[in-house]
Amino acid sequence: MSPAAIIALVIATIVAMECIAWASHKYIMHGFGWGWHRDHHEPHAKRLEKNDLFGLVGAAMSISMFAIGSPMIRGAGAWEPGTWIGLGILFYGIIYTLVHDGLVHQRYFQWVPRRGYAKRLVQAHKLHHATIGKAGGVSFGFVFARDPAKLKAELKRQREAGIAVVREALTD
Repeated sequence: MSPAAIIALVIATIVAMECIAWASHKYIMHGFGWGWHRDHHEPHAKRLEKNDLFGLVGAAMSISMFAIGSPMIRGAGAWEPGTWIGLGILFYGIIYTLVHDGLVHQRYFQWVPRRGYAKRLVQAHKLHHATIGKAGGVSFGFVFARDPAKLKAELKRQREAGIAVVREALTD
């Protein structure tokens, strides 16, 4: 593959991973995977969460793609794009860890953004945590964040429709 094709594939994979993360967060983590994700939404003093197991799923996806693309493992049957897709998944995992766990939840460093997109990310994710339980909710992505005013309006609509239990202070 040409260097330009490799870069394009890695970037496309990172973008695709945000879409996959959104869907898996909304339909798996807030669905049948709630058993792993619940402690992420509840106060606790633990260093690790069951929710962190989802990171191992992402790591397995990346490692699998590296293996599919590796001539050392697959010989002549190696599929080169697998290597670059695996790299894109790895880069997304690093971005996720820095943005979600680091910036938003302050697990690795302390910095509260006062303006710009970083502030918007933090606000959007805090609005995601405004619901009690797994029903309803907003802002299921990790790197893309909608306008917090629109998210608040959606939470208010969900509360009024009985779709979600929302902490009052965040929707007024």
